[in-house]
This record gives sequence, C-alpha cells and structure tokens, in this order.
Amino acid sequence: MKAMPDLSSSNSPSPTGPSALNLIGAAPPPGGWRVRLLDLSVRDPDFRAALLDAVGRVLDHGRFILGPEHDEFERAVADWCGRKWCVGVGSGTDALYLALRALDLGPGDEVITTPLTWVATTNAIVLTGATPVFADVDSDFNIDPGRIEALIGPRTRAIVPVHFTGRMCDMAAIAAIARDNGLRLVEDAAQSFGAEYRGKPAGGFGDVACFSMNPMKVFNAFGEAGAVVTDDEALRDRLASLRYAGTINKEDCHWPSINGRLDTVQAAMMLVNLPRVRDRIAARQRVAARYTAALGNVVGCPRAKDGFRHSWYSYTIVAERRDALKAFLAEKGVETKIQHPLLTPHHAAYRGKFTVDIPNAEHLVRRILCLPLHEDLGDDDIAYVADCVRAFYEGDRP
Repeated sequence: MKAMPDLSSSNSPSPTGPSALNLIGAAPPPGGWRVRLLDLSVRDPDFRAALLDAVGRVLDHGRFILGPEHDEFERAVADWCGRKWCVGVGSGTDALYLALRALDLGPGDEVITTPLTWVATTNAIVLTGATPVFADVDSDFNIDPGRIEALIGPRTRAIVPVHFTGRMCDMAAIAAIARDNGLRLVEDAAQSFGAEYRGKPAGGFGDVACFSMNPMKVFNAFGEAGAVVTDDEALRDRLASLRYAGTINKEDCHWPSINGRLDTVQAAMMLVNLPRVRDRIAARQRVAARYTAALGNVVGCPRAKDGFRHSWYSYTIVAERRDALKAFLAEKGVETKIQHPLLTPHHAAYRGKFTVDIPNAEHLVRRILCLPLHEDLGDDDIAYVADCVRAFYEGDRP
C-alpha cells in the first residue's frame, strides 16, 4: 500500500528522549578508550607534510573559492566515477538538496527512499517541498527493490537509494524500476566512495549521484565537503548555478538557492587524499575480514556478495541485546556507535507525519552496532574487540 502522510499519529513509535539518544555514543571510561571507533588524526609525517604543502599553495595564490584545485578535484572525482561531470559542493547534504533541486523536484512530488539512513537524506527531500515515501530495507541494510514498485503512484517522481555503511544497493534492479516507470534516479553515495557494483563504481548510476566527504568518510576532507556527479551537461550547469545562490555569471539570480560552494583548501587537501583511497579500503577490508572470521558465529556480520565491493565506511553488526553489549564494550574501553538509533520517519521533526510499513528496518535499528574500524587499527586491537564481544555472549565477565 502506498505510504501517505498522516499528520495525526505515528505508525510505529520509536524510542525518544535522552535515554534513547544516549545510545548513540558513550562517555569514555575512567582510563580512556583502549580502542577508538575512529582515528581521524593525521600522524603520517609525509602525508601531513603533503597536506600542509597543498594548503600553502592555496594561501599563495589566494583563490579560496572555486580556485584551480577545485577544478582539478572535480575532474578527478568525475574520472573516478566514470562520469562526465562533477560539481563540488560544501557538504553531502548540499549535494543531495541541490541535486533534487536541479531535477525540479518540489511540492506535490513524492520521492521513494529508505528509512535507514542519516536524516540528511530525508531533510533534503523535505526542503525541496517534496514528500518522502519510505520503502523497507533488506538484510543488507539497503532499500529492498522488491518493496519499491508497490509504492509508486501518480505523484512519484524519483527514487533515492542509499548505499548504507559503504555497501552498494542492487542498482541493476533499482535502475530498471526507475527506467520502466519514468522516474529520476538519485544515488545517495554519501558513505560509499570507492565501492563497486558489478565492476561499476558508486556514483556511476542514475541521473545524478551525491557524495559526502566529511572527515569520517573513507575519502575525506578535513572539514565539510561534498560532490555531485552526472553525465548530463544541462544538469551540471544547473547545479553549478544552484550552488552559487542560483546565479548565472555570479551576478544574476535565476533560481533562489543557497551558498553551497566547496572551499579550494578542502579540494586541494582531498586531491592529496584521493590516491590513498584504494589502500585505505584494502586496510579496512583486512580489519573486516578478521572481525568476520572471529565473530561470524556470534553476531550478524556483514557478508560480501558476488559482484559487490564494499568500501567499509563502517563495520556494522546485528546484535541481540545490543544496548547491553554496547555498555559492556564501553566498560572494556571499546568505543562503539549506533548508526543510526532513529529511523528517519521517527525523528522528532517527522514523527506522526507519515504512515510507514517498514518492519525490517524497525527490527534492524534495534540491533545494529558499529565496531571500531579504521585503517590504523592493529591486529591486537582487532583481537581485543572480538574477544570482548565473544566474552559478552559467552557470559565471561573478567
């Protein structure tokens, strides 16, 4: 049945309030974290020097917005994704919002998407004036193509799949649904730069694809950054205008819009970072493989599928007694995170506004937990995390 707005009540209550929000993270134990979830510091002296040199070059030429490194960044990302055009923007949220605006989505339109994502996906749809319609997810956390078709109605204009945790959706099936129904396809590839589906990179599908490159991402900036890629030159031109207050030639506003430009400093630093992405993914794959080998019979571990290359934005398990496990790991000095504790239609801003039928998502959101994952995680740390998880379920409380 088609999801329709319901302004009076929520279809399925979700935990709210301080106790629920405290599940996102935990205060470090008295001795500090033994194993951090992420390590965003830059310790490699050669990498650090290269980043500072890149910043120095921008300081020298002084073109801090849309400078030469920005243009080079756009070409490099377009090439990586096998697309003709890339438009650098200020964040992943900017990327989604501006992409939807460029496609002329707005009031009266419906956009089918997933409830299991960061709320920015839903926010971008709502900010255009369009209405999100939530399709349930499959066991891989991604939107279930089999749930999409039943939600398509006369107002449906687009599908926004999200490659959650860095594992790509079944894009062949989703693209076919979009094509057969005359719908726009917008890839939310925020978490998946470097992932592949049947040899084709994330960002290589749809009318447009959107990336976040904030510091937590595998291909990261050192602040906020994002990008939109496309093969449509007219869309590229519209995006370039919309990111600059909707102006043409930087002066005449044709479409009221935001300032969503990408700083040249961030573009310059990301150009230094881009050649490291494949090695970074390989290092994360090594960590993931060790976790899966140690924990595959204890918790639900992410499993590789034929034809998919995971970029390992996170290592997300499905765990019974998740909240107790999280607390136990914190006591042992292991930092974890619930990403994300609320499905997007259950956020305070949207609670009660949509009737949803998403039992799989509601089952998974109570069980998902991110274990520490970064390329500098040592073998001893990986073993310690796995031992702690096993100890919890085996009843060993040393």
